[in-house]
Amino acid sequence: MGSWGTSLYSGDFAADLRRTVAVVARLPFDAERLVDFIIEVEPGAANNPRADDHTVFWLVVADQFARRGVRSARVRDAALEIIDSGQDLEAMARLGMSERDREKRAKNLAEVRARLLSTDEAKRRRVLKRPQPFLWDTGEVLLYPTSHGRCINPYFRDKSLIAGGWTQDGWAAAVIVERGRAFEFLPWYRPLVVASVLPDKPGFDEIVARRQWRLDRPGTVTQVHVDRMEIERAGVVSVDPSRLHARFPGLPTGRSAAVNDISIANRLHVTEQRPWHTSATRRDPTLESLADLLAQSPETGSDSI
Repeated sequence: MGSWGTSLYSGDFAADLRRTVAVVARLPFDAERLVDFIIEVEPGAANNPRADDHTVFWLVVADQFARRGVRSARVRDAALEIIDSGQDLEAMARLGMSERDREKRAKNLAEVRARLLSTDEAKRRRVLKRPQPFLWDTGEVLLYPTSHGRCINPYFRDKSLIAGGWTQDGWAAAVIVERGRAFEFLPWYRPLVVASVLPDKPGFDEIVARRQWRLDRPGTVTQVHVDRMEIERAGVVSVDPSRLHARFPGLPTGRSAAVNDISIANRLHVTEQRPWHTSATRRDPTLESLADLLAQSPETGSDSI
């Protein structure tokens, strides 16, 4: 549930959905398949007329499609019905919006309606020509420098510019235990991160033998961010997907991270050295030994590295 205002995009939900539509609209599929993808991201708001954000969902998608040259009769007709029947204003009234603010919102919705009915030639949208390439394989073992448990913030072009200073005092490692593509095009990666910083740069065998790992949520990455975080490839292990999902059932996909472009840099910090976290912080699932996820060798029955 989000917040609401007189502008269509004044609420949190609408602002987030606008970003989702912007990403999905880059995919080279027909309009109706794009609609299905967006519904998959927000099924509650899309499919439940009683949901607080139901009218906002269809209005935002319709408005963004109109702005981006995506033509869907299903979306346009749903949005027009919501505007013409007063459903959105009724929903805002139930949520406590004043009559004066509803009048302002009605004017904003009139502009949306005009955009939906415009006969101007639709702009040609730019789409991805092929799926974005993977940068890492499943099982890839990564090594990177840390400062107080933090990896280098890749949004700075140089680590010397990081606020508060960044001075290396250790090393961390991660294993990419799963990867995938959202909507067949947008890559994401799920990292298993060591639970403690290593004071000296470890070798591959030392990393694999480490005890205590933390499974974090998926993230995205670009080659620029890989370079800025100074991530090195230490080797590859053979991760067994069935073991991963048996040990951690119900893992969500990385679709949300891919759609919202959540950098894997947010996932690679070492938790034991994050003093800014409180006891109320979400706790990630942990693993005692990396061997618990490795594939069995059919010849010897031993764990394969």
